[in-house]
Amino acid sequence: MIYLSLFLTFFEIGLFTFGGGYAMISLIREKAIALGWLGEEELINMIAVSESTPGPIAVNMATFVGAKQGGILGSAVATLGVVLPSFIIILLISALIKNFLKYKGIQAFLGGVRPCVVALILATALTMGLSTLLNITTVWGGVTLDVRGLVILAILIFLALVYKKIRKKKPSPILMILISAGLGMILYSI
Repeated sequence: MIYLSLFLTFFEIGLFTFGGGYAMISLIREKAIALGWLGEEELINMIAVSESTPGPIAVNMATFVGAKQGGILGSAVATLGVVLPSFIIILLISALIKNFLKYKGIQAFLGGVRPCVVALILATALTMGLSTLLNITTVWGGVTLDVRGLVILAILIFLALVYKKIRKKKPSPILMILISAGLGMILYSI
């Protein structure tokens, strides 16, 4: 039954991912592709949409994958699955927070998890970058440059550097998303 599969898959993702939504992307990618729920290009598009819509990226992705597989009920089940572990854990932590961080074991656990979270986020960024900009999806796969994607990336980097130089702060992520969406509409319609 698809609804049980969606719930259990996203519950597992929510339970075993530390570091927030971006760290979850690699697990969502692995599961969704392995189960045949999404293809690589469809996943990348879904990540872009999830990043562009309000709310946490992992919740948005769970909702979109669930909707694709099981309609409205599928989206609700997948979303519940991904948020329930965090909800339960935060509920427990909030009840115990006063004494929680003083234990060396907890500090050691968190110290060990941090590098893993960074690695998951970097691996996801690298995988998405290689797949999106160079069309590399396997180790032995060929390379096909996405010139338009590289042009958009170069323009965004240039604009961010100019903005930071002039304003002495980073540009708004919302502004960068809007600019990249506009550039995408222009360059990919040519």
